[in-house]
Amino acid sequence: MIPTLALLLLQAPNAESLSEQALAAAQQNRPEEAERLWRQAIALAPSLHSANFNLGYFYFSRNDAVRATPLFDAAARSRPDDFNTRYMAGAALSQLNQTDAALRHWRAALALRPDHAKLLQLLAVEYSKGRYYRDAATTAERALALQPSDPNLHILAVKARQDAQDHPAALALAERFLSRFPENPRAHFELAYELHRAGRPIEGLPYLERAMEAGEPWEEPFYFYGELLVQQSRPAEAVAPLRRAIEIRRDYIAAWVMLARALMAQQKFDEAKAELLRAVEINPRHPQPHLLLSQIYFRVGNEAAAAQEKELSLRLRREDPGALESLPSRAFPHSPK
Repeated sequence: MIPTLALLLLQAPNAESLSEQALAAAQQNRPEEAERLWRQAIALAPSLHSANFNLGYFYFSRNDAVRATPLFDAAARSRPDDFNTRYMAGAALSQLNQTDAALRHWRAALALRPDHAKLLQLLAVEYSKGRYYRDAATTAERALALQPSDPNLHILAVKARQDAQDHPAALALAERFLSRFPENPRAHFELAYELHRAGRPIEGLPYLERAMEAGEPWEEPFYFYGELLVQQSRPAEAVAPLRRAIEIRRDYIAAWVMLARALMAQQKFDEAKAELLRAVEINPRHPQPHLLLSQIYFRVGNEAAAAQEKELSLRLRREDPGALESLPSRAFPHSPK
């Protein structure tokens, strides 16, 4: 007996059931089957939230944000007020460095759950990526207010205020950070840095020394300590901490440049030149080593080489203006979703 069309339609799987079968297959470690079933479900119902979201998460969990992103976007269109969808859509776009699009999804997610500390932290980082530094600062401070026992949120809040060039606020945050975590080396470093910005560098030196005593040292305290010594006309004392900064991080071009300055201040031009040439080997497109090489060549009477290095430095700076100076903050475009 030939089945009627109505009976065939009743027996055919619908999109929702295919999506449920796909989820079961994924949970039973049958990924190829799960992917095929979700694709079939979407072909039947392109706006089906469960299929789009779950297949998007399937790809995202396999580090394939390219395929995950349009699926999360489709899921968000069908359920714009679903927190998890907005959260994952932002995460996928962030991996693709599509900052503004990621922020729009995450801002929508935050409107649904304003006290989500992890999302606030992610938003602050993403705002910074887009140079929305003031938005980053206020967002980081909201996260810190929710979880003041997390030292990483203190660091994030201080850094965001520094990026926003709001150093009085950064100093207050650094003082609060140290008062809550008096043994934290990073807290000592941030306070030293902000005291320097406030015109109180001598007060900051003991905090830098505490930061340099950290069990797992990092390069910044050694560099900054060396820089302060150079500024105080103590270049011979600056050499050791600057070399330590470079030992910790070989690509720290600022430390190579400051080391060269310390050597130049001692009239050790050959040593300074050798250090700068090593820096150029590491990063040939950074303008600052070439600028100092120009100064050295001029001091030793090689004007042709000095002119060549100066022109190269200027060209590299034009090609990458952010290499020598912080780019200014900007406001996030509050355009419709």
